[in-house]
Amino acid sequence: MSALAKQLKDEISRSANRHVRQSLTAMKKSLAQQRKENATLKRRLSAMERALMQLAKGAGVEASAPSKGGRKKVRFSASGFASLRKKLGINAAQTAALLGVSDQSVYKWEQGKVRPRAAQLEAIVALRKTGKRAVHKRLAELAQAQ
Repeated sequence: MSALAKQLKDEISRSANRHVRQSLTAMKKSLAQQRKENATLKRRLSAMERALMQLAKGAGVEASAPSKGGRKKVRFSASGFASLRKKLGINAAQTAALLGVSDQSVYKWEQGKVRPRAAQLEAIVALRKTGKRAVHKRLAELAQAQ
């Protein structure tokens, strides 16, 4: 290859590399700006979600992300259920009466042998939200009804 051809080839590659570097620099700046905007938007979204939860909590409305079937997924643990019953100061039979199930069901739930069905989970969630006085008042009402 002649010296002129080699010089021409080197100049073309140098010019092409410079052009590519300039393009990459512009793209890197643009990418950095977009990442910064994404981070800002994520922070704003998080702040708005917290504010929404506080407003919903203050209004007495349960705010939850819609899940499949429009129901919020409920967590259940046997030990948590047993501690709830103890915290409310009621026995298994009273818990069963409040939830509308048998004593044996409550026993098996606490042992972790069986998991409650969806309708029963809803009743357990309602019981979680109920205070000790309200539970004892409800038990008195149930006793009068019988």
